[in-house]
Amino acid sequence: MSSAWLLPEHIADVLPAEARRIEELRRQWLDLARGYGFELVMPPLLEHLDSLLSGTGRELDLKTFKLVDQLSGRTLGLRADTTPQAARIDAHLLNRQGVTRLCYCGPVLHTRPAGLYATREPLQFGAEIFGHAGLEAELEVQELALDGLKAAGVPHLTIDLGDARIVRSVLAGALLDSEALTELVAALTAKDGSAVRALAARCPAETREGLVALLDLYGGDEVLAQARSLLPTRGPIQAALDDLAWLARHLRRSNPEVQLGFDLSDMGGYAYYSGVRFAIYGAGSADALVRGGRYDEIGAVFGRNRPAVGFSVIDLKNLAALVPAGRVRAAVRAPWAEDDALRAAIRQLRQQGETVVCVLPGHEQETQEFDCDRVLSLVDGRWQVRAL
Repeated sequence: MSSAWLLPEHIADVLPAEARRIEELRRQWLDLARGYGFELVMPPLLEHLDSLLSGTGRELDLKTFKLVDQLSGRTLGLRADTTPQAARIDAHLLNRQGVTRLCYCGPVLHTRPAGLYATREPLQFGAEIFGHAGLEAELEVQELALDGLKAAGVPHLTIDLGDARIVRSVLAGALLDSEALTELVAALTAKDGSAVRALAARCPAETREGLVALLDLYGGDEVLAQARSLLPTRGPIQAALDDLAWLARHLRRSNPEVQLGFDLSDMGGYAYYSGVRFAIYGAGSADALVRGGRYDEIGAVFGRNRPAVGFSVIDLKNLAALVPAGRVRAAVRAPWAEDDALRAAIRQLRQQGETVVCVLPGHEQETQEFDCDRVLSLVDGRWQVRAL
């Protein structure tokens, strides 16, 4: 028995009804981003590995498919995240001095799925602001992300705020190798207390106490007050807490219906975040639908260490499965014939934006996705649209 039709694990075709919903979401996000002033870019799916992974850390490296270019002999990568490509475009191709807003939407490929039922080919939407170091940029991308999820129909949104500077500052001075540090950050994100305590055993007392305190620093506004008293009194930590309080205040004004919380130990996502970071969840979603934050350091490897902040919708295909299906677009059913007047009437309707489904000979009883609520009929010698 041939298995030529079988796809690799965690790779799937997208069938018509689902594809329509995904495409509607894609257009919705792109139109919304354009309304904010973001310009669309289309980076390649494939590029040199050193460019694709520059400044992104080990986590993205493990997710990236690699292959050898038959033309040059160099190692290429299939992108697992589009953010580094956007940073490269900003740094080398546009090279603007002021603020640049870029957005993109396209597939990424992962060597392993993020979860049991996750795809290895997510459809990622993202938006990035380059050139502004202030919190106004963080607020703008967070509001764009929330507006997009609300427009998609995701109910009961929750945004969790954190800051990479907090964990990094707590860990400052800890003599850990890169592998132990990666394990410790993963344990913090998973709230695995026993693992955190074991990995932090070799750290100074102040660092150990700060790491243990971080395990419980998630929840509402009380978290910020607790952090000020429990974490080491270091400049970057206090600045991060001030920034989180400012963002929370403004987000509540513009999105009072969105639940807002803090998770100061969550370092999930990619290692290149350098400041405020956030994750947005919706009803019915155990994992974050959107992740984003500030990643000023990523541009340094491209020769321009320029302020940058953005977010990614992790998978529009997953998002489409969570939101209510939109109403099927109404269509006109038309017979097929060589009648010139009929064919002219069909062309005119399509030019007017109507969907016209021609019933091919011998298929008059078949149904399909389109909701044909009208029919093109010959009435008194003229082709006219009539309700069914």
